[in-house]
Amino acid sequence: MTKKKISDAVAAYEEINGALLAGRLRPGMPLRERLLAEIFGLTRGAVRKVLLRLGTEGKVEMIQNRGAFVLQPSREHVQDIYDARRAVEAGMAALLSGRITPDQIAYLRAHIAQHNESVGVSRGDNVLLSGDFHGEMVSMIGSPVLEGVISNLVARTQVLVALLEPERHSKCAPQEHEVIVDALEDGDSDRAFKAMLWHLDQVESRILEQLEHQGGDDIEALLRSTFSQVSS
Repeated sequence: MTKKKISDAVAAYEEINGALLAGRLRPGMPLRERLLAEIFGLTRGAVRKVLLRLGTEGKVEMIQNRGAFVLQPSREHVQDIYDARRAVEAGMAALLSGRITPDQIAYLRAHIAQHNESVGVSRGDNVLLSGDFHGEMVSMIGSPVLEGVISNLVARTQVLVALLEPERHSKCAPQEHEVIVDALEDGDSDRAFKAMLWHLDQVESRILEQLEHQGGDDIEALLRSTFSQVSS
């Protein structure tokens, strides 16, 4: 298999971010600058910038004097983020129900169909499409402020889903999205509100269920195998 070319920090960011969203890394594992610099053929300074960017996005944890670690969320952290999403997105769904057009409904259903096709094929695509559904919904409202808030929250929860939601539940999100779209199509704001709350409750519960089931790994071997198809 041909190796992908890594030429700069942007490409390294895409590789590490992709690995996170595909669930190929483990919660709490250290992302060692020296080892990643060797793997990607970059300087440690360039790798540090990549890790800092991921830290700003809430996808890795930066610990002073210790370095970067794949996010290992506490129960309280997960609940806090999903409380924020429920508070914002249930209202978004109710608001959208009164103004969504037939063309927008068709677009969301096409998105769900694409999401269903990714199930069992690409874990990374599945996670991205799940988050993108919420982004598509908020873009239909046309509020840059609301879009910024939801984009930030979705980005933070995508990595939680990738790391902790069992892959056997991959079909759940598109099925739950269908329930939301059905309510939107009927123009039922109360049902849309409750459908979004229910969906976010379900995702949160699947993540929390997995928090206690994490094993150890050979960190160097895992990093090298994860990025075995890249070269400098």
